[in-house]
Parts: sequence; C-alpha cells; structure tokens
Amino acid sequence: MVTLGCYDAQCAVMTMSSFHAASRFGHLEPLKRICGYLMNTSDYKLGFCTHQPDYSDIPVRKQEWFQFYGDVLELLPTDAPEPLGKHVTLTHYVDANLMHDITTGRSVTACLHFINGTPVEWYSKKQATVETATYGSEFVAARTCVEQIIDLRTTLRYLGVNVNPKSYMFGDNKSVVNSSTNLYAKLTKRHNMLSFHHVCEAIASGYVDFNYLLGKSNPADVLSKHWAYDDVRSTLLPVLHQYGDPLLIGNNQ
Repeated sequence: MVTLGCYDAQCAVMTMSSFHAASRFGHLEPLKRICGYLMNTSDYKLGFCTHQPDYSDIPVRKQEWFQFYGDVLELLPTDAPEPLGKHVTLTHYVDANLMHDITTGRSVTACLHFINGTPVEWYSKKQATVETATYGSEFVAARTCVEQIIDLRTTLRYLGVNVNPKSYMFGDNKSVVNSSTNLYAKLTKRHNMLSFHHVCEAIASGYVDFNYLLGKSNPADVLSKHWAYDDVRSTLLPVLHQYGDPLLIGNNQ
C-alpha cells in the first residue's frame, strides 16, 4: 500500500517492520490500527498536478562558494538523450525525528519528492548512526535528501526529461538551513562534517536551493513521526485529496 501511494502510513509500517523477524505479544494491535486506518482512508488518492511551482519569491543567495569548493558544477551524464518537452521543477521536503527508536536511540529520516505538483517518491527509514542532537539527525537527513535528489535528477535525464537546473529543498530545522546556506558557518561537531560538506557542495553547485519552512507546514513530517490525524490533516489532504495546490502547503504559511 505504501508503494502504491499511501505514504501517510509509511512511518508506522517502517516502525513495525523492525519486529517482523521476531514479533512479540502486543504487536498485533498496532498492525490492526494500521489496517483500520487504511480502510477508513481508502478514498485517498494521489492526483497529478503538471503545473510548475512558482518560486520567484525565494530570495537568491549570492555566496562566493568557490573559496572552499572551487568552480564546482553539477555532474551531468554524458550519454543521456537530448531532453524534450517543457521543463519540470523538482521540490523536496526533508525532516528527521530524533531518537525515534527508544531501544537503539536511532533517528528517522523522512523525504518527500515532487515533480512539478505531483508526489513521486517518499522515504522513511531509521538512520544508520545514532545522533545525539536534533542538529545532527537533521543534517544526516539533509544529506540523504541530497543523494536522492541527485538520483532523481539523473534518472529523469536518462528518460529524456527537461529538468529545471535548480531543485528546491525545504526543511524545518532553521539551524541546519542556515549552516548549509551560510558561507562562513562554523561546524563544531566533527562527526557531522561529511554530511555538512555534502549538502553545502550541492548548494554551491547550484542545483539545490535549501530553504526553511515551519515544522507544522512540512509534509515530510508525516513520514518521520507517529501522529494524530488532526495534527497532520492540513498537510495531508492537499496531497491525497487535491484540496488546493499541494506545493503551497508550506509556502502559504
């Protein structure tokens, strides 16, 4: 069901899948609740929105990134076919949930990817490392999102799609967004260094524009936490019921 488009159930399914090899007494009740939720929301559907989002109001940051990364550019495939048709714009939402797994202390990375106004890929998975602060878990999530952006942009180019030179990534951790977009940001924790530089280099290359939005307006929040329906209704219905423009979920607030 998650593969078919019920991304709103992915976080719960991901959490329960941790126990499928050795299930215990009490695990059946949450599974019943997941199935009950899917039955009650069986009328949900993903619509196709082909219009391009308007990000003209996002300020252009001019930083001299070449001081650190040189004249870095996006790596483009040399054997991709010539792109045809109209441009498509990619939008990406990223979030993390610190210490999602109280047994191991691992956080969760959540990513939601749009092509124009249509959600095409969703991701919710426990992180491979134990982060001790929200800042670290959010940076790991941002790095994962950038890697998925590279994969999605490359796949579309091999399919002959005319991809907009810049993808727009939104996250709800202001410290991470500011650190990634500020040329002279200081990093005090060395174990976050590779995630930090990977995100910064993508921004320096020009194919990723990282921006901040409020946590309550971030649709990726559905993929990272266990939630009550009323808490996420405002971000869920525009995508799964097409009540308005799904890409204006965070930008209108």
